[in-house]
Amino acid sequence: MLEHGAAPPATQQPEPDPPVGGLGARLMRRKPVERLVAEGGQGEGGSLRRSMGVWQLTMISIGATLGTGIFVVLGEAVPDAGPAVIVSFVIAGLTALFSALSYAELAGTIPVSGSSYSYAYATMGELIAWVCGWCLILEYGVSVAAVAVGWGEYLNELLDGTLGITIPDALAAPPGDGGIFNLPALLVVLLAMAFLLGGAKESARANAIMVGVKIAALILFCAVAFTGIRAGNYTPFMPLGMAGVSAAGATLFFSYIGFDAASTAGEEAKNPQRDLPRAIMLSLIIVTALYCLVAAVAVGALPWKKFSGSEAALASIMKNVTGQSFWAVLLAAGAVIAIASVVLTVLYGQTRILFAMSRDGLVPKVFSTVHARTGVPRANTVIVSLFCGVLAAAIPLGQLADATSIGTLFAFALVNIAVIMLRRTRPDMPRTFRVPLSPLFPVIGFALCLWMMGSLQFVTWVVFGVWMAVGLVLYFGYGMRRSRLATAEK
Repeated sequence: MLEHGAAPPATQQPEPDPPVGGLGARLMRRKPVERLVAEGGQGEGGSLRRSMGVWQLTMISIGATLGTGIFVVLGEAVPDAGPAVIVSFVIAGLTALFSALSYAELAGTIPVSGSSYSYAYATMGELIAWVCGWCLILEYGVSVAAVAVGWGEYLNELLDGTLGITIPDALAAPPGDGGIFNLPALLVVLLAMAFLLGGAKESARANAIMVGVKIAALILFCAVAFTGIRAGNYTPFMPLGMAGVSAAGATLFFSYIGFDAASTAGEEAKNPQRDLPRAIMLSLIIVTALYCLVAAVAVGALPWKKFSGSEAALASIMKNVTGQSFWAVLLAAGAVIAIASVVLTVLYGQTRILFAMSRDGLVPKVFSTVHARTGVPRANTVIVSLFCGVLAAAIPLGQLADATSIGTLFAFALVNIAVIMLRRTRPDMPRTFRVPLSPLFPVIGFALCLWMMGSLQFVTWVVFGVWMAVGLVLYFGYGMRRSRLATAEK
């Protein structure tokens, strides 16, 4: 439920800093909520600018979410679930919904750029916050690369339909997928970087336009592909059983990671306590409805076995249904814009999370240095963009998508716990949104995240374990000693 006009009561006392003690106490030290909020927007050499309203925040979340799962990952999920991929989208959406409720409460209570990293810092301590932040780097940074890989597929569709040329496989696919270097994937990341360097307000405006284009493209697809639906394509509905539906749902959860992108804009929102919860919930509802609609039409218009190996499935369906390349070219143009929007907004979220971690001293201060004129963390943006661009050019899509999903699910699980803990430790804090039936809904959200993590392949868990091990080495070698909370204790 939404609560209007919330403001901290004058008599409310800030949460005291945890006492200094041994290693365990240092790992569990929490950053007071009041301090998190007071530092909002402050960086090295400048400050972020509050320029976004609820409309821009909603567009950021939709921009970060809508596109990848339906334009790209759908082709990888259908072979697992068959026509029941519709159910997989619903399962992934419900999992996201329970976590979205928790995100909405915490975003309205702790409106800062760190997203779930900051929420964990305020409730579960520094080590868990670092682990969460490290998962967010996997979630956002790697997903930028994964999305960029799919962008190249639709760019080739567009070039082929308009100019009769395609980018050679050697320059359009990573090693392992028949290529040497995925040049289009690198280019779209660099294009997004250029937009972000212009400023948050300008980037939000460009994203809003791209979101409008992508919604129009999906509606156009549904209208055209609907004429090609054949009832027989829906049977057998669940050819690989519930295990296939569950596996596809875990992969498709990658498609929902963007709904939390609005929470990374907490320090650039005009009225974050009011607008962040609204943007998170509204974006998730819109995206889930569109995903299910497009998936239902797609599997009805094309036999599910023909989806295998296609990363530009919707354009292929348009071509098959109409027998003309024009509609496929039109959809490919919409997909090129749509996926570029995802790259832009997710890259934005990654830079803001690193900004918050840097301000806390857990990563080098170069990531929290803000350009005085533009209000943009420029060095942060360039470093993250180059890293994601090279990753996109060198790693196949499927491996990237699954690695992103497990990092996202782990971070979401922690957010559900954080809601319960903050309700217990700070029950009197003003909240502009409250998770209904708490702690039941957060517990359900936590359990669903664990269930979907268990559906991922063993190799994904191995990658996740290695990623976590590297993160812990960095924390104990750098973050624990450089933490601003640690230096304040000396």
